[in-house]
Amino acid sequence: MSQARLPQLDSVFLTDAGLETDLMFNHGINLPQFASITLLASPEGVTALERYFRGFLDLAVRKKCGMVLESATWRASPDWAEPLGYSGSELDRLNSEAIALLQRLRAEYRAELPGIVISGCIGPRGDGYDPGRIMAVDEAQAYHAHQIGKLVTAGADQVSAITMTNVPEAIGIALAASALSIPVAISFTLETDGRLPTGETLAAAIAAVDAATEGYSAYFMINCAHPSHFDPVLASGGDWVRRIGGLRANASRCSHAELDVMTELDRGDVDELAADYRELRSRFPGINVLGGCCGTDLSHIAAIADACI
Repeated sequence: MSQARLPQLDSVFLTDAGLETDLMFNHGINLPQFASITLLASPEGVTALERYFRGFLDLAVRKKCGMVLESATWRASPDWAEPLGYSGSELDRLNSEAIALLQRLRAEYRAELPGIVISGCIGPRGDGYDPGRIMAVDEAQAYHAHQIGKLVTAGADQVSAITMTNVPEAIGIALAASALSIPVAISFTLETDGRLPTGETLAAAIAAVDAATEGYSAYFMINCAHPSHFDPVLASGGDWVRRIGGLRANASRCSHAELDVMTELDRGDVDELAADYRELRSRFPGINVLGGCCGTDLSHIAAIADACI
């Protein structure tokens, strides 16, 4: 098991919403390649990120709960440097600056919150909806170790692998985190049938990652899926469900294929989503990290916080 005991394992922590969809659709900010890391390259972009995160920190202050600050580095691993127009060293620098921004915010809010955890966000090497070419475990470990190393050096408390579409990549990330002695959360994305895009069940995916890493992951999460897509899977029960410690659901009930071609944001039903979270937490109280994914914004997380805290 991971040696560090993260505070969100013991009490409810909020996290943010759908950073990229919120900034693009609600605030008109262009994000090339859906990469929020690009905002760190300009003072205006940094200001936009600070304003975004302050909204969630202020909410956590009102609710008197902890906060997981997730860095804007989901699409900032080495393969994305060239498509974004950066050199490898420039992208490394932006990864470090993403953590530095969160450290400044933590210093400002530290006295007002029971806990603030800085998480270095790791995205899939390829597309977040389509697994594409699936790497072998050792290739995935070597690939993601570079970004994880930069986030560790910059001062992240943990890393979170968000929108994982396949098991070997998730295992590789967990092994890379273990080698660098940093806690890791693994978050799988699910299709409307509650399975990974590769067809595996969530139960099998969690079991495989734990078996290959001696249970190193601090906890698992589900993201980029609506609760209606995975509620029946969780309802089936089993010891593996207790490994799920976080939820970042989509506001929309649409499939990934439908979301991929949308030109307008589907915000879903805010109150319904909050009620779904409340009901899930009543059955699975170990789900302590509460946030959102595509289509969600501060209003969704505020409703979720009111419903669950």
